[in-house]
Amino acid sequence: MKRRQFNLTLAAPALSAAAATVLAAGLTFGTSAQAQTRWDLPSAYPATNFHSVNLAQFATEVDQASGGKLKITVHPGASLFKAPEIKRAVQGGQAQVGEILLAAYQNEWQMFGADGLPFLATSYDESWKLYQAQKPILQRKLAEQGMVLLYTVPWPPQGIYSKKPLASAADLRGSKWRAYSPATTRIAELVGAQPVTVQAAELSQALATGVVEANMTSGATGVDSKLYEHLKFYYDVQAWLPKNAVIMNKRAFDALDAPTRDAVLKAAAAAEQRGWEASKKVNTDTLQVLRNNGMTVEPPSAQLKADMQKVGETMVKEWLEKAGPEGAELMSAFRK
Repeated sequence: MKRRQFNLTLAAPALSAAAATVLAAGLTFGTSAQAQTRWDLPSAYPATNFHSVNLAQFATEVDQASGGKLKITVHPGASLFKAPEIKRAVQGGQAQVGEILLAAYQNEWQMFGADGLPFLATSYDESWKLYQAQKPILQRKLAEQGMVLLYTVPWPPQGIYSKKPLASAADLRGSKWRAYSPATTRIAELVGAQPVTVQAAELSQALATGVVEANMTSGATGVDSKLYEHLKFYYDVQAWLPKNAVIMNKRAFDALDAPTRDAVLKAAAAAEQRGWEASKKVNTDTLQVLRNNGMTVEPPSAQLKADMQKVGETMVKEWLEKAGPEGAELMSAFRK
């Protein structure tokens, strides 16, 4: 180290004014770069999906509000971790922040699956009310696991995609049904379909190869995966609005200085409000895209709706039996 300082001192008089300026700027930049904190934020959905767009804006706002001290790189499309791996990655510190589908973790803890129960909360207003009941319980659990809940954003209401017309749930019997959570697996079992576990990033291929013939998801996922290229019918049953949650490693959060922590929380609050509004718009827009691409989009028949509501009643009852006191606490708060 001393030798480098000596050589630089000897060479300094020979430097031009311009070169000296460049060198000084480089040294300043190096010091600034060392002061920066860089985080990774994995997500399972395409960069064009409204959740991913919201994540990118969240990262930009954190960068700006922190004065460049915290830079978050968003990794969409399961490019850093696959969907089922993201929660563990954040919990273990391999990623400092991540976006997960709460309902996918119901088998781990029943409260994660509350917003995936069919016909419990079927509108944005009801979904928000459910979230307010669910939020303190989620925060406690995530804190126990060494994580912080930053914000949630719902997917648009879930409908049924099918290759063939559906007059009732009986028409789904034997169909290869895409399952992405315990709830969607249970729906398949109750209607007599064959559940096939397929994550969002793999859905297009699964449809193209005939692995999936029916699917229960939103208009947004339908457009992302171009379901209209393989499936012809969409029934807008508006069964539930599952939420994505953006979670943070608590150790990483606590390591930030107070102004940067405030910047993260402020950006998260803005992202939550923005995301809920974006979801409403995406719901309308994407259903129109499905129509424009030749898909038949219509409400379910009275029989199909009644059949699916019966499925929902069964699943809510089963969930309450498994969820115990926490489930009763949540349901009581939601139904006030």
